[in-house]
Amino acid sequence: MGNIKQSFFAGVFSIITIGILTVLTYKTQFGVFLIASFGSSMVLLYGYPESPFAQPKNVFFGHLLTALIGMIFLYLVPLPLYIILPLAVGFGVGLMILLNVTHPPAGGNPIIVIMGSVSPDYIFNPVISGSIIILGFGIIINRFILKKSYPKSK
Repeated sequence: MGNIKQSFFAGVFSIITIGILTVLTYKTQFGVFLIASFGSSMVLLYGYPESPFAQPKNVFFGHLLTALIGMIFLYLVPLPLYIILPLAVGFGVGLMILLNVTHPPAGGNPIIVIMGSVSPDYIFNPVISGSIIILGFGIIINRFILKKSYPKSK
């Protein structure tokens, strides 16, 4: 029965969180708040909030670091796309692990950044602003509604 409850709430809270990011993106003039990897972040944030990969520092810095790596390769490495894409993902994954901020959904950010040829503003909106919003919802929902210890105490 616990699995049914967990899956139900993970689904509902994912709808709410991504729904708010979608409204902010498409129904306001505030900018873009969505990236595809946030959908994957929902799995960890609401399905497995006790995971080290779902902790706030991992979510925030994992997304930020890999998006920055994507930007560096997009703008500063003059190699063909088929070379910079795997290099950027590899560097992003390696750095997340090295810096202890691993968040598996963020591994896709360099691909999103490079294939989308995004502007440097992308780091602030949607990466930083969106990460802060999803973490805010993650803390509120996990701690105050589901009564879970989130962020996980050390």
